[in-house]
Amino acid sequence: MRALGSVSPLLVVGPSWVGDMVMAASLVEVLRLREPGRPIDVLAPPAAVPIARMIPGVRRAIPLGLGHGELGLMARWRAGRALRNEGYGKAIILPRAFKAAIVPLAAGIPERVGYKAELRSPLLTDARPDPDRKTARTLDRFVALGLPVGSTARPPRPRLMLPDGAVDVAAAKFPLAGEGPVMVLCPGAEYGPAKRWPAAKFAALAALAVAAGYRIRILGSPKDQEAADAIAAGAGVPVDNLVGRTSLVEAAAILAGADVVISNDSGLMHVAGAFDRRLVVLYGASSEKMTPPASPFARVMARDLPCRPCHKRECPLGTLACLEGIAAEEVLAAAEQMRR
Repeated sequence: MRALGSVSPLLVVGPSWVGDMVMAASLVEVLRLREPGRPIDVLAPPAAVPIARMIPGVRRAIPLGLGHGELGLMARWRAGRALRNEGYGKAIILPRAFKAAIVPLAAGIPERVGYKAELRSPLLTDARPDPDRKTARTLDRFVALGLPVGSTARPPRPRLMLPDGAVDVAAAKFPLAGEGPVMVLCPGAEYGPAKRWPAAKFAALAALAVAAGYRIRILGSPKDQEAADAIAAGAGVPVDNLVGRTSLVEAAAILAGADVVISNDSGLMHVAGAFDRRLVVLYGASSEKMTPPASPFARVMARDLPCRPCHKRECPLGTLACLEGIAAEEVLAAAEQMRR
């Protein structure tokens, strides 16, 4: 380890998914510890920019005006050329996509580290094999790119830091009436329905939780509106449905103040974990071994079925048995146990 004075900054090319960007915070912390004082910037797609700005140690979050799935090769090249005078000495490229390596190349960054994938090795100066991609934790794979080849280190847990005043702003904008512990429900999962506990299950949980003294809030993006409306209608009890009404920073502030969070394997789950909230996480198509909650205050609920994890967007069998088999009563019991 060396203390650095005037050094070239480092660019992290961040992932598109909110949850993955939260996990990238562990890489940033490792880089901070290895090279104290070296500036670290993060290139972030639009959806993940607010998370990048909350990662401790990030000097600047640079928006990339291209969303998930957009190729935009010329736009990426132009974005890279616009960074040529920033003096970056190294880039760490977290996404495996060919297109993710274009910006660092166009920026003329001399050291470009990433995993071998999509025939992009000629664009990298340090193209690393990725044999454990389908079995290793995503967090560990990210951190490994910040270490010398063959080195290992126990990754720190990802942590986020809210902007000053964010909690007070969210509380004033979205006041919650009544007394009692707050349970936040996160029914969304961007990847697809095979990762989403059914709305009827969330509704049953909300009814049980209110009877047990909880106040219920629902968080999510506008894409989760249909599920949230179904939960609110089916619960038959008062719920504070904030889906589609909050910014990501406001949602993070609300999660940071929750007593317990019930979530699918989603971006908001990782956000809540980064604030050390008590979490009950419901896994269906995805693997709790690859993208587990990093918080020590989390409880994973999953069914051990021959067909899971299938990593499909929709249930190939049409049954969603992996999630249908998780009862609202046992989720509430898990939440209650964690609060004792």
